[in-house]
Amino acid sequence: MRLDKYLKVSRLIKRRTVANEACDNARVTVNGRPAKASCDVKVGDVIRIAFGTKTLAVEVLAVAEAVRKDDASAMYREIGEAQ
Repeated sequence: MRLDKYLKVSRLIKRRTVANEACDNARVTVNGRPAKASCDVKVGDVIRIAFGTKTLAVEVLAVAEAVRKDDASAMYREIGEAQ
């Protein structure tokens, strides 16, 4: 699954266009490497997202095309948050 779509489906980022912009501005890394929006995401990958002064790190637990809002948080596990 594409990185921008995963970020939207898992609700880590609300809109796919915002996820695209975050990737274009090098605010998203996958396994320690800056990632483009078209990067494939697999189970076990570690995604880091820089939100202003805060950084969120998550591990991908599941990849699904469509998920209910209540089940979206089961797609990832938070590894850490840094200021």
